[in-house]
Amino acid sequence: MTQTIIDCHIHVNAYESLKNLSLKERIDALLDTMNSNNVEQAIIISSYVVNEQRPSTSEILAAIEKHENMHVVAGFSISNHDETIVEEYREYLKNGKIKGLKIYPGYEHYYPYDPKYQKVMDLCTEYDVPLMIHTGDTYTPKGKIRYAHPINVDDVAVDNPELKIIICHLGNPWFLDCQEIIYKNKNVYADISGLVLGDFTEFYEKYLVGKITDFLNYAGEPKYLLYGTDWPISSMKSYLQFVSKLDLNDQERELIMRKNSQRLFKI
Repeated sequence: MTQTIIDCHIHVNAYESLKNLSLKERIDALLDTMNSNNVEQAIIISSYVVNEQRPSTSEILAAIEKHENMHVVAGFSISNHDETIVEEYREYLKNGKIKGLKIYPGYEHYYPYDPKYQKVMDLCTEYDVPLMIHTGDTYTPKGKIRYAHPINVDDVAVDNPELKIIICHLGNPWFLDCQEIIYKNKNVYADISGLVLGDFTEFYEKYLVGKITDFLNYAGEPKYLLYGTDWPISSMKSYLQFVSKLDLNDQERELIMRKNSQRLFKI
């Protein structure tokens, strides 16, 4: 039986493999990649900045309008967004057009508990959608990773107990810290996206299988873990080979690959 897969962490920015392609062509490339890897649904995340390479939330929504298997999480920036964007996101949430919001500590030099993010957290709580938080290493060397340490998420979780939080990238490389935050706070989840650039090497795949096994043993039930790749930065095919190596029963695999995202994002 073919497994139903939801990839909860996708981008359509013009990264290397999508360079010089229009937004429509990037969406088409995503569709082709999803089809060839049996990924049924994808959640596309908009960036913290908008330019020719990084489309806005509204541009992404327009581009995927005819694709019922694609959904959007809107990126928010303290530095680049104002109240107009907050109200735009409120309307999208009210109309069910977006499935959550994301903030980018590390890329932006603010801690996730910065009071300037609170209005975004309040929106997510009000509409019962998850807040995704970038954690761990950054794609650019200009990021400041002290802001992106997963330990910072504990403050957000404690101060916003009704807020559902997704720690992106398992806090890589601070896996143990991420485990503790999830074990301690029942409103915190994590996705396994962006753990590699391109394809997994045999060594790194084995290393990460061990880390995620430790995570599951420590944090408990796999209902807190979501499948995501960070495509196109990471390869969907290589990611599926990687998760196939995890020692999971059918029920656990179904939770991680589909049901957890389905429940959290209401898709």
